Amino acid sequence: QLQFEETGGGSVRPGESLTLSCVASGLSEVLNLGWFRQAPGKEFVESEQVSCLDSSDGRTYYGDSAKGRFTIFRDHAKNTVFLQMDSLKLEDTGIYYCAAYEIGDGICFSRAGYWGQGTRVTVSS
Repeated sequence: QLQFEETGGGSVRPGESLTLSCVASGLSEVLNLGWFRQAPGKEFVESEQVSCLDSSDGRTYYGDSAKGRFTIFRDHAKNTVFLQMDSLKLEDTGIYYCAAYEIGDGICFSRAGYWGQGTRVTVSS
């Protein structure tokens, strides 16, 4: 049984940083891992892709809002993926979900049902 457990969320001021962690367990195969987020007032299906990492070659991909500010990295031995978020903005507020992905043409496609319960990030002044 696959499980994804996200931690590291919290409340911060604009310009501050947070690092999220996700432990994936019960894996029967090597998966591409990454993050998406659900903004306040948005439906779950309206979630925005943030970042993912290709397990085969280590390439990383970022949504436009994350480029230059967020960094994704992974500890393969521990099946853990991280998201370092710097220079946080008000619009970064949301529930961040760790998920498994397929990657094609530089686009991260989340695999249905392959995500955790999320960790909440609140950026407010």
